[in-house]
Amino acid sequence: MNPRRTWLLFSLIRIGLFAVILALLLLLLSPGGVPAWISALLAAVISLCISFIFLRKPREEAARSLYEARASTKRSQSSAAGDDEDVEDAAVDGTAGDKQA
Repeated sequence: MNPRRTWLLFSLIRIGLFAVILALLLLLLSPGGVPAWISALLAAVISLCISFIFLRKPREEAARSLYEARASTKRSQSSAAGDDEDVEDAAVDGTAGDKQA
């Protein structure tokens, strides 16, 4: 699956879960006098727990795509750095050979 699609899907599921729980809490708790910010805080905690328990597969796919993206970036940077190091070593070796002669 495309990494962007994975992250977008995972984020939309979590935001939707938060919105549904918040709406339910606001409908159920607001008439009783509970402030909206407490409902929002409760919705955040509840949706975090639910997503941690039930959204394992999308979370792991998102983490894997992030790992692969970081690893490919590191590989490209290390190969570019390796080329630079080779050029630098050749330059140092060339000047060191001139000093010895």
